[in-house]
Amino acid sequence: MLDNPTWDVDDLIRGLDMPETAVHDALAALADRAMILPSTGRPGELRAVSPQLGLLALLDQAEQRTVAEQAGIQATRASVLARAASRDGHREREEIVRLKGIDEVRDRLSEHARTVAESVMMLTVGRAIPPQIRETGGALSRMALARGVTIRHIYQETLLKDPASCAYAEAMAEYGEESRVMPGAPMRMTLVDRRIALLPSASRAQRGAVEIRSVRLVSALCLLFDLLWEKSVPLSRPADGNPDGLTEQASAILRLLRCGRTDEAIGRQLGLSERTVRRTVADLMKRLDADSRFQAGVEAALRGWI
Repeated sequence: MLDNPTWDVDDLIRGLDMPETAVHDALAALADRAMILPSTGRPGELRAVSPQLGLLALLDQAEQRTVAEQAGIQATRASVLARAASRDGHREREEIVRLKGIDEVRDRLSEHARTVAESVMMLTVGRAIPPQIRETGGALSRMALARGVTIRHIYQETLLKDPASCAYAEAMAEYGEESRVMPGAPMRMTLVDRRIALLPSASRAQRGAVEIRSVRLVSALCLLFDLLWEKSVPLSRPADGNPDGLTEQASAILRLLRCGRTDEAIGRQLGLSERTVRRTVADLMKRLDADSRFQAGVEAALRGWI
């Protein structure tokens, strides 16, 4: 229809050598997608819209479907969390919960990666990070980072002497983790939203962890982490890393800013909270010395960031 704008339905049937029903079905599908419209110059006939307009219409429809899917996912997540909370009231009331075995610890960490709201703070010690922990821990951290969660991670200096552990730390820093290094660290721990702490435990029978929910104990561990963070030094990035220091999430937000999207729309499209988007946008505007959101998007494009 684009190549032969004067063709009517009969011409299409003959020119394409297609059955009449197939042509009518195709025209109906194109009309549903706003790819063809009634012709004003030729009443009763149809015209094909320009390729640019047609593609933009398809993208708008795809975006609407994505927004609807994101809303459904968020509703399902809320339902799952509400059900889990109602079934797990006993554990919520306990100040210290013992997690028995590596599998139970991994399941609990996986749950936290999906439910953490704002921050994770980790302290990793030892001579090397085991391969299984690099694989599962990295996947869970990337999941949380993609949702806009802030992760601060302190590595013991001895870990970086192990090539695989060093590569892991550098890769996580590239993905968006805030990473630091210190010579000696007192213990391994993970702090979730400054209200839950996980510490390793071991017995003759098996390794596991304890999950602490006591406000006083968790506050003390958070204070310890903050003090160690101040004494530690930033992890050196590899020379061929992203020169702009942008995460994939920040780049995606910049692209949507340039299109004039609101914080709410960006959050829905990327699956982030509106608070996370606002915080990232404010940081990007400061780095780009931009007075408006749209200017930030344009300036980022001029600098080649997006």
